[in-house]
Amino acid sequence: MKFFRFGSLLVLALALSLGTARAQNQTVTSTDLQRLQDALADATRDVSGSRARDAALANRLENELGDLRDEVAYVRVKVRKSEPVARSEYFDLRDRIDELRSRARGEGARPGAGGTTATGSANASGLDVPAGTEFDVRLSQSLSSSTNLVEDRFEATTLVDLRQGDRIIVPAGAVMRGIVSSVTKTSRTERTGKMTVAFDQVTIGRRAYPIRATVTQAIESEGIKGETSRIGAGAGVGAVIGGILGGVKGAIAGILIGGGGTVAATEGKDVDLPAGTILRVRMDSGLDLR
Repeated sequence: MKFFRFGSLLVLALALSLGTARAQNQTVTSTDLQRLQDALADATRDVSGSRARDAALANRLENELGDLRDEVAYVRVKVRKSEPVARSEYFDLRDRIDELRSRARGEGARPGAGGTTATGSANASGLDVPAGTEFDVRLSQSLSSSTNLVEDRFEATTLVDLRQGDRIIVPAGAVMRGIVSSVTKTSRTERTGKMTVAFDQVTIGRRAYPIRATVTQAIESEGIKGETSRIGAGAGVGAVIGGILGGVKGAIAGILIGGGGTVAATEGKDVDLPAGTILRVRMDSGLDLR
């Protein structure tokens, strides 16, 4: 029995690894190109704003930005000609644009994994929410590898306030927008359902901010009533997960979350994340709310 379980876990891990590799090799879409164009527009504004502080730096960044524009244009031409473009190329361009924006805004090196609150490291880098910060969010609708399609949008809401001292940086109830970037349904040839999801925007009040965030854990929720009895008001990020794990329900059985936010089910099943599921989300990029 132990050997059987070990073998099943090994098969699941291998399937997840293959699924992640396939997701990375999927071709770039017109939606991806629009995201790159939007990022370039934001970068142009950031570079323009940096000129008053450091003209020499702004000139260097403008040259780099020109190169990035040319590379995005080249990718656009390939997509129009129906030539395949690996998603790894898209992610590389996106990361380089984000890094250029960070330098234009005068931000230092991004800190590592965050804790339950925004700390002094965020101030040192100029970021309100540093990369590595984790949020606990509740899915507003169900997700399933049997029904969802690539580019499907979904939403989740933050469960507790993210604070920096007495200041609430991201309030509970802020809406995070997610996207399904790859889906594999179970079939005769694909025995393991898989789905890759990520978050690309958070709305605080009436203002939306672009983000990059990855799912690292999925928790089966007992519902608001079940959580409220164990989690005090104003608890820091992470208290929700800790409280739930101390209760009856914990990590959703039968799924494994790998690198890049790829969720895989046990062999022969599809991934099913019902509405109300709590996801732990890690920020892959910092967030400036000013």
